Amino acid sequence: MPDFLLLCLNFMKAGLFAVGGGLATIPFLSDMSAHHPEWFTRAEMADMIAVAESTPGPVGINMATYVGYKTYGVPGAILCTLSLVLPSFIVILIVSGLWAKYKNNPYVKKVFGALRPAAVGLILAAGFSVFLIAVFPEYAGSTAKDLLTVFQYFDWKCGLLFVAFMAATQIPKVKDLHPILYIVFAAVLGIVIKL
Repeated sequence: MPDFLLLCLNFMKAGLFAVGGGLATIPFLSDMSAHHPEWFTRAEMADMIAVAESTPGPVGINMATYVGYKTYGVPGAILCTLSLVLPSFIVILIVSGLWAKYKNNPYVKKVFGALRPAAVGLILAAGFSVFLIAVFPEYAGSTAKDLLTVFQYFDWKCGLLFVAFMAATQIPKVKDLHPILYIVFAAVLGIVIKL
């Protein structure tokens, strides 16, 4: 299968199964980086998450656009973005057309009730992926077996920064600061740590 088609299919899979918003695409992107480092590495993924979180637009779409552009230029950016968005768009069109007729059906209620914990699980997996990228930046594993070796990739500077920010969000006067200040401060600290 041509590499470009494989890239688009991976983004279609993320768009179809990432229930819960843009952050739910991160586990799929982490899997892509593990299996196709020629598209983007884990270090690039960490940078993409940081930039995508601090710029307007959904995280998944920003990342799909970046990866498509990086690998295949403007046509890649357009097609990867469409590949991510199209499955969700089609599903929403189908669901919205049937919703008025079946919204009180007990089976439909059960299906939507089951989707809630799945969305929470995907978002928790995304948070865990971001944690691994942030505190263990050189770790490139993708399976539970690989996770047993994660501590050899621990970066104490990143770990200290993580603990400091988690602690700061618990201090009453500091946790009320505007999120943009956290983003700017984290960007400056990240640059300083990388120097």
